[in-house]
Amino acid sequence: MWSGNFATRRRGPSFTEGVPLPTEKAVVAAPAGLHARSAAVFVRAVTDTGLPVTISKAGADKADARSLLQVMTADFPQGCEVELSISDSALEGGLGREQAENALRELRGLLESQGAI
Repeated sequence: MWSGNFATRRRGPSFTEGVPLPTEKAVVAAPAGLHARSAAVFVRAVTDTGLPVTISKAGADKADARSLLQVMTADFPQGCEVELSISDSALEGGLGREQAENALRELRGLLESQGAI
């Protein structure tokens, strides 16, 4: 049985250390912003990627884009510029950077295409 102290255990350096994380900026096009149906469509698309995507706007904390409650609570109105990002832990798990960037581009396209949401 392990008897070490969690406070003294340190995680090794990330192989992504010093490398910018995959991010995409987008502008919310849905007339009602990310509320109700548009938020549900977006969250479903994020969940389908299987990636830990976050969404944020200037001056606000990041929200887990896989959580409908967090996305709706964060209030992203029409015309709001948002930043989508994927945590470095996803890249450490063997996910290719190119795959992560492609997923974010697809999500950006969804947010920016008013007809899709």
